[in-house]
Order: sequence, then C-alpha cells, then structure tokens
Amino acid sequence: FRRKRMNVLPRACARLLLLSLLSTTGLCQWSKSNRCVLSRAKSCTECIRVDKDCSFCTDESFEEPRCDLRENLLRSGCGEANIVYTQGEMRTLKNVSINTSLQRTQVSPQAMSMRLRAGEEMSFDMDVFQPKESPVDLYILMDFSYSMSDDLDNLKSMGHKLAGFLQDLTSNYTIGFGKFVDKVSSPQTDMRPEKLREPWPNADSPFSFKNVIRLTSNINDFSQELSKERISGNLDAPEGGFDAILQTAVCKDKIGWRNDSTHLLVFSTESAFHYEADGTNVLAGILARNDEQCHLDSRGTYVYDTKQDYPSVPTLVRLLGQHNIIPIFAVTNHSYSYYEKLHKYFPISEIGVLQEDSSNIVELLHTAFERIRSKMDIRADATPRGLKTEFTSSMFEKTESGSFHITRGKVGKFRMHVNALEQVGGQHVCSLPEKEREGVIHVKLTSLSDSLTIQTAVVCDVCPCEQQQELDSPKCSFHGNFVCGQCICHPGWRGDTCDCSPASSPNNQACIRPGDAEPCSGRGECLCGRCQCYAEGQAPRFDGAFCEFDVLQCPRTSGFLCNDRGRCSRGACVCESGWEGPGCECPTSNDTCIDSRGGICNNHGRCECGRCICDMASLYTSSTCEISYSLGFQAVCESIRDCVRCQTWGTGSLKGNCSSCHLQIQMVEELKKEEAGEYCSFQDEDDDCTYHYTLEGDPSVLPNTTVRVQKNKECPPGSFLWLIPLLIFLILLLGLLLLLCWKFCACCKACLALLPCCARGRTVGFKEDHYMLRQSLMSSDHLDTPLVRSGSLKGRDTVRWKIHNNVHKQGVTSPAAANPKDLIPYGLSLRLARLFTQNLVKPDTREFEQLRKEVEENLNEVFKHIPGCHKVQQTKFRLQPNSGKRQDHTIVDTVLTAPYSAKPDIIKVVEKHVSHEAFNDLKVVPGYYTVTSDQDAQGMVEFQEAVELVDVRVPLFIREDDDDEKQLQVEATEVPNGIAKIGRRVVNITIIKEQASSLITFLQPAYSHSRFDKLAKIPVLREIIDNGKSQVTYRTRDLTAKNGRDYIFTEGELVFQPGETRKEVQVPLLELTEIDTLLNNCQLKQFAIDLLHPKYGAKIGRYPQTTVTIADPELVDGVPSMTGLSQVPQSPKGRLSAPLNPDARALSSREISFSWFPPPGKPLGYKVKYWIQGDPESEAHLIDVKTPSAQLSNLYPFCDYEMQVCAYNAMGEGTYSDIVHC
Repeated sequence: FRRKRMNVLPRACARLLLLSLLSTTGLCQWSKSNRCVLSRAKSCTECIRVDKDCSFCTDESFEEPRCDLRENLLRSGCGEANIVYTQGEMRTLKNVSINTSLQRTQVSPQAMSMRLRAGEEMSFDMDVFQPKESPVDLYILMDFSYSMSDDLDNLKSMGHKLAGFLQDLTSNYTIGFGKFVDKVSSPQTDMRPEKLREPWPNADSPFSFKNVIRLTSNINDFSQELSKERISGNLDAPEGGFDAILQTAVCKDKIGWRNDSTHLLVFSTESAFHYEADGTNVLAGILARNDEQCHLDSRGTYVYDTKQDYPSVPTLVRLLGQHNIIPIFAVTNHSYSYYEKLHKYFPISEIGVLQEDSSNIVELLHTAFERIRSKMDIRADATPRGLKTEFTSSMFEKTESGSFHITRGKVGKFRMHVNALEQVGGQHVCSLPEKEREGVIHVKLTSLSDSLTIQTAVVCDVCPCEQQQELDSPKCSFHGNFVCGQCICHPGWRGDTCDCSPASSPNNQACIRPGDAEPCSGRGECLCGRCQCYAEGQAPRFDGAFCEFDVLQCPRTSGFLCNDRGRCSRGACVCESGWEGPGCECPTSNDTCIDSRGGICNNHGRCECGRCICDMASLYTSSTCEISYSLGFQAVCESIRDCVRCQTWGTGSLKGNCSSCHLQIQMVEELKKEEAGEYCSFQDEDDDCTYHYTLEGDPSVLPNTTVRVQKNKECPPGSFLWLIPLLIFLILLLGLLLLLCWKFCACCKACLALLPCCARGRTVGFKEDHYMLRQSLMSSDHLDTPLVRSGSLKGRDTVRWKIHNNVHKQGVTSPAAANPKDLIPYGLSLRLARLFTQNLVKPDTREFEQLRKEVEENLNEVFKHIPGCHKVQQTKFRLQPNSGKRQDHTIVDTVLTAPYSAKPDIIKVVEKHVSHEAFNDLKVVPGYYTVTSDQDAQGMVEFQEAVELVDVRVPLFIREDDDDEKQLQVEATEVPNGIAKIGRRVVNITIIKEQASSLITFLQPAYSHSRFDKLAKIPVLREIIDNGKSQVTYRTRDLTAKNGRDYIFTEGELVFQPGETRKEVQVPLLELTEIDTLLNNCQLKQFAIDLLHPKYGAKIGRYPQTTVTIADPELVDGVPSMTGLSQVPQSPKGRLSAPLNPDARALSSREISFSWFPPPGKPLGYKVKYWIQGDPESEAHLIDVKTPSAQLSNLYPFCDYEMQVCAYNAMGEGTYSDIVHC
C-alpha cells in the first residue's frame, strides 16, 4: 500500500506541472496571437493604432472585447455597420507607357499616391528601360601633386585615344577635366612665399581644386587645353580629393553635366585621402563643417578650401547618388587598399589599378565601363522617417551594394515595397511630427534625371465616432460621456453605464451564483452588483456573469488550446472559419480526404474530421483508402514475376509447369499509368526484352487479383556486331601511326646530340635511387630530392618529373576517380618574378596581403574558364633552396579546388602560362611549376647555365589510411628544353609507420530498430593484434532522425581491457508524439554513430561509422502499417519548424529549381540561402519568396551549389532545413 502511494505522488506532481506548463503555453499563445485584444485599448483611435488589422465595435450592446480582429467581431455578433476599420489605399496618378524607340532611360509609372496604416506594407510593379546606347559625360579628376608628373605627360598624349574610346561607347559624348592637390594651408601645403609661387621647378602654385575643361564634345579643344597644364605640389601624402569630388557633383552647371546621360567621374591618384574630422583641420573648431554648396569662382577655382572642412564619406555617397554620378577610382598599387574599401560604399562604382605612369588608363576605363553598363542603382530619396522602402526584382540579381545586374535594351521588371513602421525610436509612429510621417518620395535611377514621385502618408486619423460624442449622456447615468458605443465615465464612477461608485456600499448578493458561497466564484471582485473577473498579467483569465468559466479549460488538441484554430469563450471553443468540433480539431473541408483521382476516400470510405475512415483497410491501403503502390507493392511484383512470364509467354524458371500459378491474366495493348499508378517492369532473360504489368485490386489477396499485362515487350534494336572488328582495326592502325611518330622524334633528338655545336654526354638524373623514411621522425609533408646534372654545364635544361603514390599497390586508383565530378584540392606552386623578403612569411604584413590579393585575383581570372573550378585559397610564400641562380625568387604555394576530371586542363593551362611567363598581370619565372592532386603530382625544374644541382620538392601524400609500409616513385620523364639525356630516371621513397596494437570497428555498417525497442544496442568489436588496453570515443549525429525528437544524443568512451573483444553502444529511442502520428509523413528516420579518437595504439577498422534506421510502426484500424511519421508541429511559441523534403534539380548550367513542402503553421514566406559548394556560408546569397519553390538563376556555370530554406511568420524566422546539394 505504501509503495502505491509513493508511486501516486510523483504522478500527481507531474500532472500538476504539465497543467501549469499547458496553462502558460496557452496564455502566451493567446496573447501573442491577438495584439488587438492584448492591448486592452479603451478608445477607438487607440485601438486602430495598435495594429493594421485591428477594428473597433461601436455597438452599445456588445459584451465582448471591442478592440479585436474584424472577423472575430463579426463572429461575436457585432454588426458590419458598427465596425470601425481604417484601410490604407494606393492610387496611380500618372502612368505613361515606356517607349523603347526613345533612346533614353524611362520609368513607368511616373506618379503614385499611398496612405498606409502603421505596420502596413504596400507594393507595386514598376518598369524600367535603359537603352543599349546612351549619352555619356566623362569627367577626369586628376591628382596634380608633383609625384604625378609622369602621369600628366602620358595623359596629354592620350587625348585622341580617349576620344576613340568614347566613340566606341556612344556617338553622343562629352569629356571634361579637373585637377586637385590639397587645401592651401598648413600643414597640407608649404606656406613659405617662394614655395607658394613655385612648389617645384616648372610647377604651378598650389591649389585645392580647379575645373580646367568644362564638359565638351570638341576633342581638339580638350587636347589643346590639357597640353597647357603644369604640375603642382603640396607637403603631406594624403590629398584633398574629397573637396574636388564634392564640387564636381554640386556644381552641375559649371561642370556641364547633362540630363539623361550617364555621368562618369574618373578619380586618378596615387595617394590616400583626407576626410571630415581626420584630425588636422577641426582642432578647436578651426574649420566649419562642409556646407555641401558650390563654391567655384569664374575661373573654376574652389575658393572655400580654407573656410570649411573636407566632406565625409557618407556625404559623398549621398551627393553623388543624388546627381547620378558614378565614380571610377583609377589608383596605383600604393593606394589601392584605401580606395578598394572606399568604393564599396557606393551603390555603383568601379576601381582599377593604374600603372605608375598612368599609361593604361584607357584600358582601365574600358574595363570599368563594361562592368558599369551591366549595373543599375535604384534609390528612394526624401523618404519620411516613419516609412521604409525596398526594391526587388524577379528578373535581375541584386548585388551586395544594392544595385541590380541588368540587361540593357530590355524593359526590366521591378517591385517597390513601402512599409509604414509601427515604432520609430521607441515611440509610436503617430507620435512623430507630421513631416516625419508624410512626404514625397523620389525614386531615382542611374542616368535618369526625372524620377517617379510617390506621395506617402501614415494614416493617423481619429475615429469619426469620437468626434460625435454625447456629453453627460443619460446612457451613462449622467456620470460619463457616450463615445463610440460605450461610456467613458467621469472620475469616481465606473461600470458599463457609469452607475457604480466605489464609495457606495457593496452589494455582493447579486454576484453569487446559485449554489456558490463566494461572490464571483472566488475568481473576481463584485463591484456594484457585477463581477469584475481577475486577469493574469494583461490577459483575461476568467469570463462569464459569475466568472465561472476558465479561458484555459476548453478542449485541447495535441496540447494546443482549441487546436490554435479558435478561442475559448464561456467554456467552449469558438472556432475560426474552416474549423469545427469541440476542440476545433476538425476541418470543415474535405481537402485532406481527396484521393489521387480527385474523389473522396476513393469511394471506399467516408471523410470524418479531415481523415478517411476506410470500409476495408489492409496493409496496402493508404490514408485515402487507395491501394498504395509504395507500401510493399514492389515485393508483390517480384513474387508473381515468374508466374506472369509462365502464364503469358511460357518463359522463365516455371516454363512448362504453370500449375502452381493461379493469376487471372488480362492482356492489354497499353498500360495507362494514370490508371495503373505504377508498373512492374522486368527484363526477360530469354530474349533481353522488357515487359510490364500491374495489379488491380488489393495485392494481399492474390488468387482474386487481376494482373494486366502489356502485350508487346520492349526489345533492344538490332545488332551492330559487324562494327566491332572495324573499330579494332582502326584502333590498331592509329596505335601504329603514333608509334612511328614517337620513333621519328627520338631519332631526331639523338641526331641533335651528335652535332658539333651540342655538348656531348650531358646527363641529368636523381642523385640517389632510394630513400627510407620513418613517419614518426618526419618533420614535414614533403622531401627535397636532389636532381644533378653532369657533363658540360653550358646552356639551359628543363626537366619534367612526376610522382606516383602507393606504387606498391597494383591497380589501386584514387577514390576520387570513382566520380569525375567529385571535387579535390590541387596544390599549385609557381616561382614569381620578384625577390623574396621576410615580410612575405608574415600574414599580418601589408606586403604579404598585397601580393596575396594580386596572386589570387590573377589566378582566379585564369582558372575560371575551366568548368567547376573554385577560387584559390590558402596562399603562402616561401624560398626554395638549391634551385639554381633564381633561388632568391619567391615561390607561391596555393590550393585550387576543382573536379577530378579537370586535372588535364589544369596542367595544360599551367604549362601554357608558365611558358608565357605570366598569369594575366602576374609575372612568373619560366621552367618551374608543381601541380599536386590527391594521389600524384607533376612539375618542372630548371637548370640554368653552370648549375649542377636542383632540388625537386616531393609531396609525400601522408594519409591516415596508408599502409604500414608504402612506396612512392619519383620519375624524371623528359627534357623538353635542352639537350641533356636522362640518367638515373627513377627514385623510390619508402615510408614506414608504426603497427596498430588493435583494430576497433562496428560489426555492420547499418542496423534497424523499432521505436518499441526503446533502446538501440549496437555492437563494437576489437581485433587484437598486440594484447593490451584500447580505447575509442563514440558519438551520435543527426541524419533524417533528430536528437530530442526521435532519439537522445549519446556520446562516451569504450575502454577494452586486455583480452576484451566486444562492447556495446546503447542509444535511447523516443516514442512518436501524438502530433507526429496525425501528420503521417513517410520520411525514413536515420541517425549515425561514429567511432573517433582511438587511443593506446588502437586504430579504426573497417566500419568507422554505422547508420541506425528507426522503424515507425502505426496501427490503422488494427492493421500495422509502415508509414513513417516525421513532421514536426509548430512550436507553442509560434515559431515555425524547418520546411520539409527540400529538393533541388538543375535546369541548366546557370539555373537550379529548388522546392520544398511547407512546415505546419501559417508561414508568410520563405528565405532561401545558396552559395557555391566549398565557399563559406557567409558568402551566401539570400532571396525572399512567397511560394514553396524558388528559381535560382544567374549562377556560376557548371558549379555545384549548396542551399537551404527557412519559413517565417509574424514571430520571425523559423528553423533552416538541412543543406541540399545540386
């Protein structure tokens, strides 16, 4: 008896705890789902400002909360005429269609009007057209400090070359020129009188900015004026270019910018820049802030340089955007890092590296303009503080800076979203001044002077009924005002009709329900004969005339109050539209009962509460009472296969003895898939033809089953065996021709060596023929192997070499070779045409960073033409000793990730560019390279004149799965340049590693356990080689099964004592929840267990991991079914779970279709992330879609991508799905 009582007590405590959790969940859920009721707004205006969906009921007899959603008010009995609901509106004021024959930028519509409620978002489509050719204004702004003198000389000679460049772009162009130095004040400028007159020999006086040549189409005048210019000078290194950029932007008329043209500003310098408050001009308030006005005199000189500070970066970004000016920064290597960061602040801009004398400026401009032509920026200027805008496009991709990649000459489709914020700076938007919630937004495009104007306003109107209030109304006992259907009582009075004063004597009798002893059921306070029910927090907890109903005591479904599809009122669920039942658990529609033919329950059952109740259920009956071909039907196909062949064609293993077969065979001309669902298809071994059949009816009752067989088999075409001898003959002929060519070349080379001009007897070969290494003593993953040259050392020889890993294994290929598309890392080494410094081994130095960027940019540009290649990474620099006269040159080592099939192309590209001594702008030394794959490597070394010994850097391919003794072979294959013969051609390298004391492995690679087992027991075996103690770590990880939902995460260590050979890993399995059972999903549930970190000389054996499958049995009307249940319900807090069954497939080399099933709940949309496989996830692109699918376009061609998706609702983003590869 005592034991029973002890068992009852924990169960009672558990039930109380569960009830409290459910109550808290219900309250949180209710409060978060209806902000209108939660606000407890006391007036109509206060109500409609809570949320864009809130409405107010003015019916004086209405007893429910007056501030609620409109549909809730109607359902609770408030008449349509008594509901106050303010609605936003959007109107088109001007919309002239785009005329593509006009060669200028156009936008449609041209004028809009919007009124939005707080929290409301409106959007509309806009068309944009940019012609293929448009007018161009090119203004060159050049640094005239003395260090740019050679650049000026080159620019003077390029006038007509610049004109030719512009004529290639457009027939309608202008070109102008300006120059800048810095503020004519100390410390920027030497203020000594003689230096002010001439800071350098043959130099002009210092100045801040001068507009030298106004934009003109006369290239001769431009060249003549430019030829007159002389250089100037200043003191400090940074220049005052920001002053010049601002004046160029705001002095539109004096510079000559035209409307409806593309404005390009070329900023050329080799120095950094001064900016606002950089510490040299604003100390003690010496200079005022820049006023952003034009201050050029009649000669084009900036005269406010000593009166105001430099502008800031945000100021330049804003002003250049307002005036549609696109900057192009043409800078030298010395200042590139500064401007690379600066140009990213501009929506559209370009940057290029100038040569030290600016001789490549035309080529730089051509490259920059081609990039700019494909981009367009859309801005929303003068947006009120209470509004937020965004632009999207389903046609064009958005860049990180916010601009779009567009196609010129084509009308582009864009969508503008305008959102009225609810809160701004911690206060409601309607509390802001009128100018901050109303205004005209100007939507401007690059190279478009006109704009789309939008008259916007946040609706903060007062309810009309509040302006018609009845003062001291008799409806309010003359103690209050009657406003919007309710009484607003004067101070000291309360109640619905203001007839109760707290000072009056209490009358509790009217508040006691018959049969109760306490007023208001003990759940409220009796005031003036009426119960005022208690609340929990801000949410009402009880209702009813006597507070007799608890709003949390309505029926629950799967733990959700009223199934989260209704609300609890007076002890009963008031369901939302489309739901019914005591707990709102039943949908009113039959959508979930519709079978594959569009009928209800396959006409073999009835639909009750959204589920089919089948007349006859069996193992093969689906949830819609159909015969499901996915529930073991393939096994039935296999079981009757021999009988079908025997009874139909008299073939197969039962040929001549069909007495054991009792099938009803029906021959048909063609099987219709929509009727049959799925075929049984097999190949007949007698004639290699494929035949098809299917079953009608329930396959669990075979004697009564009709088998429909397609009359005609599908047989392969006629034989082409006669082609085989011909192909063999052609292959032999080709091989003979290749052999003759090789012999001819060998003879030519031998003859060349006999000529008097050629040194006889010169040989190259490896110094040794064998090296023995012990892995435990090795300090690096490579070996420098000497290659020596003997005989005459005059002249130059290059030697190609290659390495084979695991040559002791005959016929073993790389694992990557199984699939040519698999990505593997290729090591790449080159010798650069620059001397090595110690700074290049320090990654935090500027010299290292600049050279790394130069190397990676040039190599990426070369290798991007090979399909599937990713960007190079892990770039390092070193010296290579014993490499001849060039051993003080820098060696760069980097890693290129590419498909296995790309290896020949990579080697071909490397040899080609090494022979040309350049990878784009990256200069390299000829005669040296190394390309390393996963199992082999090849490369080239060079013997310069008088050099006797050169080291070959041999990678050793150290792997965990290497044999205890493995052998590599290095072979000198040929001498492509030079006349030396190869002497010792091969060197063998043997690597010995220590023996394992034992091998630990799972018994099998896969197991299956039922949830009813409650515990998955997985055996682990040890094979003893040297008896002793062994240890290994085990750990579970999610596959399709999830920790905490399907099983409990488990990890630990297995310790094998001497003589022990078997241990066991135990993983607890969890039961299905009720909601999982209702969702009825068929996804297979699996998790993995890994063996890790072996100790005490142990090694991981054959099966380092095993996969555990969880079987999910379910009873459907008493019959077991194999339906898997895996969906996850929406969390009680309202956040969404991950989308289901994400799937991706390639539509083309640049486009992927990505789809998924929605998670439970009501998602408002989805966010999709995708990135190139191998790149970090931080570089992912993010798009927002409203449907459960997305088209990922403009992808890098022939690259593998990774992607995942999450759903979101009003509570924010949900969980992301598993990563999908395509």
